[in-house]
Amino acid sequence: MERVLTKGNLTPSKDTANHKLHRSNKISNSQWSLHLSLWVYVIVILFPLLWLLLSSFKTNREITVNTWAFPSKFNFDNYKAAWQSAHIGEYAFNSLYVTVAACLLTIVLSAATAFALSRMKYKVLSKRIYGLILMGLLVPPGALFIPLYRLVNDLHLYDTHQALILVYCTYALPITIFILHAFMQSVPTELEEAGIMDGLSAAGLFVRVIIPVSMPALVTVFILAFIGNWNEYILSQLLVTTESLRTLPTGMATFNDGYRTNFASLSAAVIISIIPVLLVYMFLQRQIIDGMTAGSVKG
Repeated sequence: MERVLTKGNLTPSKDTANHKLHRSNKISNSQWSLHLSLWVYVIVILFPLLWLLLSSFKTNREITVNTWAFPSKFNFDNYKAAWQSAHIGEYAFNSLYVTVAACLLTIVLSAATAFALSRMKYKVLSKRIYGLILMGLLVPPGALFIPLYRLVNDLHLYDTHQALILVYCTYALPITIFILHAFMQSVPTELEEAGIMDGLSAAGLFVRVIIPVSMPALVTVFILAFIGNWNEYILSQLLVTTESLRTLPTGMATFNDGYRTNFASLSAAVIISIIPVLLVYMFLQRQIIDGMTAGSVKG
């Protein structure tokens, strides 16, 4: 390709400039296509939520006759009816109690296990134990329903919140141990050596060194477990039958006959159930990203 020498420097020819311009146009076109695809994806995700929010302010007649129209007025009576008459407040408290308790138990057990496996001197034994734990990710959840039901009955925990807490924790342990183990392996050993020089025991290293450093991963584990436990339906339906002990998903599914066709109140109840998860994710979304990526690169 021809080049022109100007003031001791090689200047690209016109063909080179055209090539760069064509390349920049291709990049801009690909970026435009990517942004368009992302906007379409966002619209597809948000449209059902927007429709649900608008339906929660409508009457049943408006939902039936004008399904896609805006409500004639914003009626908050649906939220009042769902909270009081349908006992959504009671179900929400049960879900919050079970979810938070299961998440805290999951964090304590998974963090201690991940610390032991990532720092054990017996490499072969730790790898085998770690492999057995990860095998839990390969087991379909539905395959354990009957054994879990019988085990809960034998332990006299059927129809209690304790049964849900223990089962939720058990299901969450493999993935949480996997995330925390990957993160703790990236923690420099110099931090532990400094703690040992200061006279810390293994428990002291875990509490004073590893836990503070692993906070992004712990927050990630907590949020993922929180979302999964909050939305869980099948196990709650299987292990809890008393009306006053039901969690939010099963409580909404068992509205009395007056609410089975009351789509307005049902929409309001669903919006109420979404709010806690949205708030948790909105305030802690950066910690989720940091915790998921921090253990991917060592050094």
